[in-house]
Amino acid sequence: MKAEDLCIVCGENSHQTGRFEPNDKMIDYELSDNLTYNELISINKGLSLISEFYDVKAICTINKGCICAVALAESTAYATQKVMDSNPVDFMSAIIVSSGEIDSETAKFFKESNIIVAPNYTKNALEYLKTHNIKYVTINTPLKDYKKYYSEKITVTPIGTLIEEANLSELNKDTFKVDSKAKPSVEQIEDAVFAWKVAKHNNSQAIVIAKDLKTTAIAQGLQSASVEFALDYSCEMSKDAILASDMPISVHDVNVASQGRIGVIIIPSASKEIVNLADKYSMVLITTGQTNILH
Repeated sequence: MKAEDLCIVCGENSHQTGRFEPNDKMIDYELSDNLTYNELISINKGLSLISEFYDVKAICTINKGCICAVALAESTAYATQKVMDSNPVDFMSAIIVSSGEIDSETAKFFKESNIIVAPNYTKNALEYLKTHNIKYVTINTPLKDYKKYYSEKITVTPIGTLIEEANLSELNKDTFKVDSKAKPSVEQIEDAVFAWKVAKHNNSQAIVIAKDLKTTAIAQGLQSASVEFALDYSCEMSKDAILASDMPISVHDVNVASQGRIGVIIIPSASKEIVNLADKYSMVLITTGQTNILH
């Protein structure tokens, strides 16, 4: 099924009507079956995130419009195993977006409740998906070009229409700096960049805990206690891990992070008080020089 043949009956809630209209600035993709309004919203969020990692093997899971887990690995199957280990409950009913080809080894992780989104599939993988009635979407446009299709964000409200240019921010080597006395290892920098990119695609204020190129917890959309929530979920996996936030954090947040034995914090900016506190706890503190809000 081509995208232009997609038919949406209802909106976000069953009592709302909805429709799908192709536009001039739209990627090329194909569907095995119809999708709902909510599924399309989730797929777009997953593709926006996974396009950050178009040149490596990456998997992310999305459930009810929220990113659940993200992982990078040397193979798609191993990346899938990592996201499943990170958040096994949500994996069971998640939309799963891959930056690489889905092979038969990877396909065996999926259930009928999943929807799979990927650039391509091996013949055996497609046979498995069809046999198990698993919906799948094929993305024909190269993921490295996905950001070229971003448009202005338009929000129509009773108080007026708000228009904002797309967030196409990238980490800037001129503003990315280590403010703490402790210096990160190469592996920690890789994990920090990974966590920062993931945080960008979650609802602010986003807190991402990550280690070994795998998220261990994601907190988003909370007005307070985001760090506590993420650390509680991450539990023992927070030891020596990365904590990324799309906004500056408080003294209380740094104290809580130290209790969770976080090794590295990456945030947009930090006051002298925050830097001193990081030094007190022998943490690595990285500032990027830019906020990272997408939603």
